Amino acid sequence: MVTSPASVLLVLGVAMVASSALPTATAFATPASTANSDIAVVGVGVLGTSLCKQLLDDPRFAGRRVTGITKSSARHGAVREQVLAGADEDDRLVLLTMDEALAQYSGESFKDVVFCAPPSGFEDYPKAVRDAATQLWSGTGGGGSFVFTSSGGVYEGKDGETVTETSPTLDPDANPRQGRLVNAEKECVASGGCALRLAGLYTLERGAHNFWLEKCPDGVKGREDGIVNLLHYDDAAGAALAALKVGPEVTSKQTFLISDGNPTTRRGICESALKTKRYSEYTCPPFLGTKEDLLGKVYDGTRSDEALKWRPKYASFDDFCTSELVVR
Repeated sequence: MVTSPASVLLVLGVAMVASSALPTATAFATPASTANSDIAVVGVGVLGTSLCKQLLDDPRFAGRRVTGITKSSARHGAVREQVLAGADEDDRLVLLTMDEALAQYSGESFKDVVFCAPPSGFEDYPKAVRDAATQLWSGTGGGGSFVFTSSGGVYEGKDGETVTETSPTLDPDANPRQGRLVNAEKECVASGGCALRLAGLYTLERGAHNFWLEKCPDGVKGREDGIVNLLHYDDAAGAALAALKVGPEVTSKQTFLISDGNPTTRRGICESALKTKRYSEYTCPPFLGTKEDLLGKVYDGTRSDEALKWRPKYASFDDFCTSELVVR
């Protein structure tokens, strides 16, 4: 197989467990390697599609082929259309099923891999992450990165407190749903990759605001002042891109916490969404929680932002809802 000058592999998934501290740049050996320098994105949903587009548009990755890896080829046409968005056909974008990727790249692992596929598509999620790291990625010796997108939902912590990259996580045995993410993070970190713990993701049409306004006119579970940490899908993809840019010298075996840095509330989410043309005809639903219900946690990813040299495009959910893109 002829190897392109460079490309990136993105595997859509979740983030990893915290190390005791975020790193400063270290002397990270980058020996000569015959590994494929393509980039792979495994799991090309909303997040993966945005990441593929950003990779193709970023001058830092010019000349590198981006391979989107999916479970089946059913959506390949739609994904290509969304990524290219009316632009000329770009032969740097390749879409393969996982079986095709493993067959085509056997013995020629990707230099960079991003895993952002959700747990719902796998019987054994931690194993899927481990397999991607060992079968698709060239490893730390290849000079590239393995990035796993996890969730801030893995945190333990007391109600109402602020959590950071090093805050304790839930017991995976006592919390099997979040445990899949915790154990997947462990597999990622053990392989030399990094985990990005993402806040609640949204677009104009997707997210808590859409569900609450359109599906819950009779009431939303939880207290109206309950804390919610948010992150636009494009900003989540941008954080993964930033992790690839700073490289393994900064990211290897680390966990990062990614949010817009401006927590809001359940009521705040709805009130912001009502400012957009899309939701201007809706009304804010009642909130059924009481002061006895959980308040939530505040995410503080300041150190992650600094380490990855990343800032969100949308400083808050309200900032997004009042932007020229969506305002009425």
